[in-house]
Amino acid sequence: MPLSRPALTLGRGPRGAQDARRWVVSTFEDIGRQDLVECAEMAVSELVTNAVLHAEPPIEVRVRGTVAQPRVEVRDGSPEPPALPSQPQPGSEDDLDDLLLTFGRGLTIVARAAAAWGAVLEDDGKVVWFVPAPEFNEGPGTVGLVTGVDPVPALGAHDGLDVALHDVPLAEYLDFQRQFRELRREVRLLALTADQPRARDLSAAFDLLGRPLTEGAVAQQLDRALEEHRTSLDLLVPVPMSSADLARLRTMLDVADEFCRQEKLLSLARTTEQRDFQEWLLAALEQQARLLAAERGAHGHAPPERLAR
Repeated sequence: MPLSRPALTLGRGPRGAQDARRWVVSTFEDIGRQDLVECAEMAVSELVTNAVLHAEPPIEVRVRGTVAQPRVEVRDGSPEPPALPSQPQPGSEDDLDDLLLTFGRGLTIVARAAAAWGAVLEDDGKVVWFVPAPEFNEGPGTVGLVTGVDPVPALGAHDGLDVALHDVPLAEYLDFQRQFRELRREVRLLALTADQPRARDLSAAFDLLGRPLTEGAVAQQLDRALEEHRTSLDLLVPVPMSSADLARLRTMLDVADEFCRQEKLLSLARTTEQRDFQEWLLAALEQQARLLAAERGAHGHAPPERLAR
């Protein structure tokens, strides 16, 4: 059965790690996974301590995944990637005890207490996650994987174009941005922690096609509209040259909805209102991308942006 417990929000003080330990222990006992309590408690303590010392608020702890494979997530407001622990080189004088004295001490402990772990980076923070192991590993532990760090390819005169959308409802676009980011994060974690080839395809598609629609220049335009207390805006959106890519993203969102309904993802499937808005948004972008690409091909340069109404 999927788990989607409400997040525990922590303060910046020294009680954060203690509160996180107690909450995680209580949660794992509640779902009947006492066998994972020791490693879960140890690893979450290290992650929360790192977040309190080196990251920015808000700091939250969640337990997600399934009862069979629960996953602990620590989210903070810093997009800086965690410093992954180094491994001792064969034949060197370094041993594991020496490693525990380095800057990567906390993540070294996480690596030894986890069956799998990693970090997902976003423009507004990061999630460091782990699947607790049944027992502490006395060896170097599992290798962590940081995702979300690859930059979005720049969209310039030769490989992309800008489409202007007129009078876009701000609340609806912010809802799309929030829902898309949450969905992308869940797809990434599913691709990392389960044997789901379609999840890997979804994750790659969301990163390539969805990030220009929710981050970078678009996010800055949305922030300015919020500061000005606007309810709608004319949004300039960088999109891939290929209208087929935008059509693919529409299909990927439908596939993700099906994953949600099958409870393979913890995000909720889109509501009718969310689906209708996203269909309008992507169809408008697809139409304009097709027209602008055709004009660019005919004239050999980028034509003026058009308004999709």
